[in-house]
Parts: sequence; C-alpha cells; structure tokens
Amino acid sequence: MLAEKRIVLGVSGGIAAYKACDLVSRLKKRGAQVRVVLTKHACEFVPPLTFETLSGNPAYTDAFDRKFEIEHVALAKWADAMVVAPATANALAKMAAGIADDLLTTTLLAVTAPVVAAPAMNAAMWRHPATRANAALLRSRGVRFVGPASGHLACGDDDVGRMSEPEAIVEALEALFAEGGRVGAARDLSGRRILVTAGPTVERIDPVRFITNRSTGKMGYAIAAAAARRGAEVVLVSGPVSLPCPDGVERVSVESSRELCDAVLGRAGDCDAVIQAAAPADFTPAAFSETKIKKTGEGMALELRPTTDIAAALGARKRPGQVLVAFAAETNDLIDNARGKLARKNADLVVANDVTRPGAGFGADTNIVSLVTRDSARELPVMPKSEVADAILDAVAALLEGK
Repeated sequence: MLAEKRIVLGVSGGIAAYKACDLVSRLKKRGAQVRVVLTKHACEFVPPLTFETLSGNPAYTDAFDRKFEIEHVALAKWADAMVVAPATANALAKMAAGIADDLLTTTLLAVTAPVVAAPAMNAAMWRHPATRANAALLRSRGVRFVGPASGHLACGDDDVGRMSEPEAIVEALEALFAEGGRVGAARDLSGRRILVTAGPTVERIDPVRFITNRSTGKMGYAIAAAAARRGAEVVLVSGPVSLPCPDGVERVSVESSRELCDAVLGRAGDCDAVIQAAAPADFTPAAFSETKIKKTGEGMALELRPTTDIAAALGARKRPGQVLVAFAAETNDLIDNARGKLARKNADLVVANDVTRPGAGFGADTNIVSLVTRDSARELPVMPKSEVADAILDAVAALLEGK
C-alpha cells in the first residue's frame, strides 16, 4: 500500500522525536518516499542530518530556505499524506487554531492530503480540556489520530501519553491508502467521545480469594479498537484482563464493581455514547476479611450483598443526545429479556447474546448477538468479535445521528 507513496513527516519538539527515526526507516522499507520537516525544538532532540540520512532526502527546518521552491507549498502539493509524529500538545493546539508560524505548521495549513497525528505528551497535558477540545476539533476535520498509547512516560509516570509505536503509525497509513486515501474515510465517529467498559470485576473475600466471572474482555476491547479506528476519542474502563490496550485508546484499569461504577459515572457525563460491554458482578461479599480465612474442615457461609446497578444509574443520569448501550448475556428468552432490560435501564440499544450457543459468549473469538432497540430486534450471524464491534458501532452512529 505504501510503495511510491509520498509521505511528509512532521517532527515536533518532544523526547519521542527519536521514534520518528524508526518511522522513517519503516516507511522507506515499504517503498515510500519520505520528506521530513522539523520544528526548531525537534532539532534539539534529533539533528536534521539523521533524517536526511534515513530518508535519502533533505530535511526541512526553515520556512525561508530558498533551496526548495516555496517550501511549505511545494511540500504540501508533493504529499500523498502527512504525518505529525510526535504531535506535542503545542503542535495540536497550533493545528487546531490554524496557526502557521514555522515551516511545519505552515505546511499543515497548506496541505490538502490526509493528515495523521501521533500525540505524545504528559498524561495531564493529554487530559487537559484544551488538548481534548483541540483533538476533538481536529478529528472532526478528518485528522486521523494514532494514540497516544499507555506506558512509561519520560516524566516517570505510567499513564497515557506515549507516542504510538512506529509500526502502528505505518499500519494506520496503510489503512488510509487501502480506503483510497480519502480525508475522513470511514471516520463516522470523528469528534465523538465514547466510553466503553470491558472485562470482569473482582470482588474480594479475603487477601487470596475473590468472586469473579468468565468475561475475558475481548468484546469490549474489540469495540474500543473499532471506535478509535472510526475516529472517536475512546476511554476504555477495564476490569482485570490479559489484553493489550488498543492503540489510540485511553484505558482506565479497575478491579471491583465499586471501582467500575465510580470510574464510569465520573466520566460518562461528557461522553456521546457509553457502551457497557463489561460484566460487573451482581453481588459482592458483605464483609472483607483482612486475613486469610483458614480451612477448618467445616463448611462456610458467605453473605453477599447486591452491587450498584451501573446501567440503571447511567440511565437515570442520561443527558439529552447521549446514547446508552447495555449488554445482556442470557440463557433463555433472549429478546424478551433484552427488551425488559432496555426499558428498565433507559438504554437506547441492548446487545443480547445467548451464552449457551456455540461460537458465542465468554472467551470465544466470535459472537452471535441480537441488536435490540425500542423499534426493532435484529439477529446477526456468527462473526468475529471485530466485525460484531463494527456492527454495534454502525447502530450507535445511526442513533447518534438521530438524536
């Protein structure tokens, strides 16, 4: 997909600039032509000569250098796609505001080819309302975001803000050109903020024992990944699972149903849609033993109390225009139970599946679901969870459009 494609790579001033070297190398290996534009601060991290050597082309830093025509216009016309990696908070702010005060931002303002941004910054900077608003505005204009990823940051925190790995950026470019290189192609959720829950909860009995369920998180993670691909800003609230966080998704890790409830209710207010694919426990031990409960040779009675009904709490707080999606894992009377849940939880869509059917339910890579709204019930055939995710998001996008 990248053979002979002309890629302009913009490098802004962050420590992740070193990753841009690997990105150039990977693009070249796939046959792309690459020209690199660096900001003044980027040159403090990686010298232009490094990029010239890797790309086989001059590296551009000065808007007033006459060696390459009128540079910002020539680069913009030359590009089949433009990538900004790393895209610092400052770079995103300038892109959103249309500021053109150096060669990189001037080229971005002139380019008509698709733009891909790979953010990299401190977690607090990424979560700042100004940065979130800038990212949402850029998404609405068709800019594709890859990341940021979660992990160890230069500031020492383990949090969201890492620039995505170069291979993920290459894959995003390949997907872009597979779609015909159209600005905004398959980006029907651009500008939307979506919260997805996934995985089980763990309800502790004592320091070594707990109650949980068989959820692996695969369905929720597939939905989060698909929503990010379709342009949404995605927050994934996840119980304990062994899955990597999808690229471009902010993950919030929780353990108990109480933590899941707090995380969801604390974030749902500014989300356009909440997709509740997690399997929170319905009951939790009434008391927690600070020490391991010893075996005595006799039975033990465990008192349980109900957990907070998160779906009902969301339904009670639903704001105008917001879409709520609930899941129903059933063993009988699938559609009737789904319709009942739809009404009780004030949801807009229930994704129902019979967990006793082969190819559906916990742990499988496929699923068989029915999409139930107030007006219809549609069963989908068995399909990979990645495809089920897109079917669910198709329904969510339609509901958002109709709100």
